[in-house]
Amino acid sequence: MAQAWKPPISLDRSLDVPLHEQISYPIQQAIIAGELAPGTLIENELSLAARLRVSRPTARHALQTLVDQGLLLRRRGFGTVVAPKPRHRLQEPSSLFNDIRRAGSVSDTQILRYQKWQADETIARRLECPIGSDVLELERLRLKDGVPVAILYNWLPFQFAPSPDQLLTVGLYQHLQQLGITIASTRQSVGAQRPKRAVARLLGITTRDPILTIERTAFDAEGKIVEWGYHSYRGDRYQYESTVFSELPAS
Repeated sequence: MAQAWKPPISLDRSLDVPLHEQISYPIQQAIIAGELAPGTLIENELSLAARLRVSRPTARHALQTLVDQGLLLRRRGFGTVVAPKPRHRLQEPSSLFNDIRRAGSVSDTQILRYQKWQADETIARRLECPIGSDVLELERLRLKDGVPVAILYNWLPFQFAPSPDQLLTVGLYQHLQQLGITIASTRQSVGAQRPKRAVARLLGITTRDPILTIERTAFDAEGKIVEWGYHSYRGDRYQYESTVFSELPAS
């Protein structure tokens, strides 16, 4: 078996930065900088935990973060390796607001909820921020040519919060870009279900009509979470497309 690459990591336990982030960040930067070729075997979590004197769950969390970002792959019977680079340019993360505009339609927004909170344990875990941090809870109804197409529910650090007026003229990702924040990657889960009564009423459908749901976490270029969202789309008004790349062939 090939010798695993051991990341040069020096942990500072006095910092207000989780240990798993101190582990994942140097690996992430080495991959982004092209220092590690696709297929490079990465030190496993057991060795990493022992060498850095951290718990195995901490080491596992660090590697899983990079797997979720598409930078690492877990290969059964082999280990964790650097993911292959895409052979084609992937579509940039976008917002429904911009998608509707690009299609030549009129995009309108109704703000259903705009509330500043202190992050509880659940939100702190989703945003990977300290409990008690200022966060924005945001819920919007998106319309295309006057017809409701989606309910967008988001949480984000309040320091990145757009004003209600801004949300009427730009999409959330466009606003973040205006702040100098690049959405480098997203992790999302797609599903289908029947809507609850309140959701059906807002979308102008019945509870028997299917909706598409997308739970999404957005990361900046440094791997920090800048937004978490749960979106509900009318099944008859929205089509989801994605491009899937195969993993490295087994050697």
